[in-house]
Amino acid sequence: MKNDIDTYLEENQQARYEKEEAYLRAKKKVEKIVGFYWHFAIYIVVNIFIMLLIYKQSGQPFLSMAVWSTPIFWGIGLIFHFLGVFGTDYLFGKNWEQRKIEKYMNKEKENKRWE
Repeated sequence: MKNDIDTYLEENQQARYEKEEAYLRAKKKVEKIVGFYWHFAIYIVVNIFIMLLIYKQSGQPFLSMAVWSTPIFWGIGLIFHFLGVFGTDYLFGKNWEQRKIEKYMNKEKENKRWE
């Protein structure tokens, strides 16, 4: 038995609704990605400025914790932002293992061709 709401939606309307839903999800995802890239750009610019300022003002060596503490702790937050936007499957996604196997098989195939 069909759902009552289905009787009021024509197939064309349903397709348009699904297309609009997909568009809104994609737009939201793109906005999150753009937000991450802005966060990353601000992280780079601000931390260069802060590191140089602390280095010049404190007289600490450049590789001291005083100079690097802000980029390290902000970087941890940036990593969590990255994982929130791209997810944990970004590095080792669903097809990662299969792609790596194919890559190494192709590489081996190319090497044997020259022998």
